Amino acid sequence: MNVIRATHRINRPQLKLRQLALVVHLDELGTLTGAAAATGLTQSGACKLLQQVESTLDVKLFERKARKMTPTCYGEILLRHARMGLSGLDLARAEISALKSGLTGKVTVGTIVSPGTNIVPLAIARVKQQYPGLLLGIEIDTNTQLVQGLLQGHLDIVVGRMLETRRADELVYEPLTADEPHAIIASAEHPLAKRRGVDLQDLVDQHWILPPQGDLVRERLFSLFMQRGLAPPTNIVETLSLPVMTSLLQQSDYVAALPEQAVESRRKAGILEVILRNLPLAIGGFGLVTRRHGKLSPGAQRLLNTLREVGNELNPRENRAAAHRRMSYVSRASPRQA
Repeated sequence: MNVIRATHRINRPQLKLRQLALVVHLDELGTLTGAAAATGLTQSGACKLLQQVESTLDVKLFERKARKMTPTCYGEILLRHARMGLSGLDLARAEISALKSGLTGKVTVGTIVSPGTNIVPLAIARVKQQYPGLLLGIEIDTNTQLVQGLLQGHLDIVVGRMLETRRADELVYEPLTADEPHAIIASAEHPLAKRRGVDLQDLVDQHWILPPQGDLVRERLFSLFMQRGLAPPTNIVETLSLPVMTSLLQQSDYVAALPEQAVESRRKAGILEVILRNLPLAIGGFGLVTRRHGKLSPGAQRLLNTLREVGNELNPRENRAAAHRRMSYVSRASPRQA
């Protein structure tokens, strides 16, 4: 008996890399002219390519609003996956290039300021000692930007805070610390450094070093001033760079809100001083953030395990329970905070 097996081919929309790149550039630049130039196309060629993508998916991806092209709800979905796909290819190229040059892969970790001064560098030093061929990169930014980079595939791991995000189901949060107390730090030569009983009111007119707008520490600090009936600081230098912060603090009469441990060595050396402790900012702790459905490379998994080890060594009590559980990325702040 002859058995005839029929094979059914599933028709799936086939999108090309240039089409995906055009869609991403159009979202970033807002105009077809700019997206065409960034993709290496003429404007008519870009228009035709966009029409092909919309025809393939049978949806409208962009609409014109106030002289700018903005994505529709369908466009947002395609953009999310297009960015992940393009970023994945970039990472693959980087890993292949690293392997060809004798390295064993590349891992990029994003971190907020405080763990960027202790847990992250200690973990990286330990991993590099064990695996010297692993290429490791560090990015310091606001929590919001780091999580966005993680979701888009630019980062492998984030050491940051629990914050609300519309895409919470795509993330996993593993706590490393329960809280991160902040203090007001200044030069040991600052006029307030030797004064007892410094109050928030004494700090209104000071020169401040603060993170950019949208950062959780800055927003909570401003809220604290307003709750006390005080005007928030206006004389501000914005930076997330700890070396820049400490240099400005040492060389001038600036003040900054930082975790004490971030400047502990300079405080012990008599260079910097804590002028106001235990700010009630309710910042919360920080932890490890990864993509729920993303598979880490062997190098990224090594770094993640080492970050857990170092975090547990530095905060053993807080991590005794946390080491055995993973928590979903849940809400503790508004989407604007970082």
